[in-house]
Amino acid sequence: MIPQNMTKFYINGEWVEPVSKTRLGVENPATEEIVCEVALGNDDDADRAIMAARAAFDAWTVTSVAERIALVKRILELYNERYEDFARVMSTEMGAPITWARSAQAWAGQVHLEATIKAAEEMTWEYMRGTTRIVHEGIGVCALITPWNWPMNQIVCKVAPALIAGCTMVLKPSEIAPLSGVLFAQLMHDAGVPKGVFNLVNGDGPGVGTRITSHPEVDMVSFTGSTRAGTAIAAAAAPTVKRVAQELGGKSPNIILASANIAEAVAAGVNAVMSNTGQSCDAPTRMLVPRNRHAEALAAAKEAADAIITGDPLDENTVLGPLVSKLQFEKVQRLIQAGIDEGAELVTGGVGRPADLNRGWFVRPTVFGGVDNSMTISKEEIFGPVLAIQPYDDIDDAVAQANDTVYGLAAYIAGPVEDAKPVARRLRAGTVNLNYPDWDTSAPFGGYKQSGNGREYADWGIHDFCEVKGIVGWGA
Repeated sequence: MIPQNMTKFYINGEWVEPVSKTRLGVENPATEEIVCEVALGNDDDADRAIMAARAAFDAWTVTSVAERIALVKRILELYNERYEDFARVMSTEMGAPITWARSAQAWAGQVHLEATIKAAEEMTWEYMRGTTRIVHEGIGVCALITPWNWPMNQIVCKVAPALIAGCTMVLKPSEIAPLSGVLFAQLMHDAGVPKGVFNLVNGDGPGVGTRITSHPEVDMVSFTGSTRAGTAIAAAAAPTVKRVAQELGGKSPNIILASANIAEAVAAGVNAVMSNTGQSCDAPTRMLVPRNRHAEALAAAKEAADAIITGDPLDENTVLGPLVSKLQFEKVQRLIQAGIDEGAELVTGGVGRPADLNRGWFVRPTVFGGVDNSMTISKEEIFGPVLAIQPYDDIDDAVAQANDTVYGLAAYIAGPVEDAKPVARRLRAGTVNLNYPDWDTSAPFGGYKQSGNGREYADWGIHDFCEVKGIVGWGA
């Protein structure tokens, strides 16, 4: 299905015609066919949305927390009713296998709405410290910029806490995968979000993105995307001293302990990398294994990767869909070739499409062995189904290799929990996952170093959208 209003913007409670006349074809990456066009806004479109959010802020931010929670509960109710629609549009716009679109992509929006509601109900919004009243209140007008790889996850992780904090906002989803964002905007309208509180303008980064991150009437920017774009956004926001929350790139290590079941741990690690076609910023793309078990790890990784079913996203058995675009396909091909050229051992996969697929941006599940931290495939975020396996000598060497990166979004450890705990404390990452745990939507999500700043999910996300006010003398 294609949502209505793909060539309009949602501003001040209405679907409006853009000032800009620029359009972009939206491609289904599994077929390379253009399924619709999306409008790309300009400065005037962005300004209209920002000023609508500014005009709505004063009235919205003084509503009660209970009122705002009730609205988000209504959004959740409508989301659940349209759950299959969201799964279908994300399968179309980004090539997600339909089973994955239901169980992960659409599910992420649902569970983050639930987690934000629960956190808001449990949060202490005001309290006394001595004679001072401490108050958490909305920061103001927020520019929300979300990526194509987890559309509903990132839209909900920004919109829901911003709403509950008492903020107004302008959302710019990725222009590569805009269908789900437009569908979400219609849901917001149907839920009764007051005029101007939520606005959506589609556009690209250099256009709408630059305008909303630099505009003097915007108080905060929340951005998820590449580290390169994140640094540009921080620079654009700096002259007006906006708060900038960023969830950026990653090159997450996965330490397989000597005490782990190597075959099981490696197979689980391969599947974790390949899910979402490798297009997750926290994917465990660098697997560190004991040097004396390296050959065993490569054999287990090959078996797991070769078992992955690649193909039509609408086939219920498909595990690996296409990459999102030709640009992404060409980048991943280039990096796979770099791994070969720099002397890494190609265990399985390689350049080109799978043999039985002649269209769509499909990539062969690829595993390299004998990798070290000097190689491009160990340093650069590939954002595709490519795993680099690196041998280590002892746990100190493993930790040193794991931390030897400009990124720090996530890290993984596989092995007995008591063996893993002391290693987890030594890793410089915002999230450390022990033995591939279930997704915890109440845990903080965000990175160290060049993986960003700020934290998302549950109360962590709400706090990012709040100012803290001290009213001194309140209790005198």
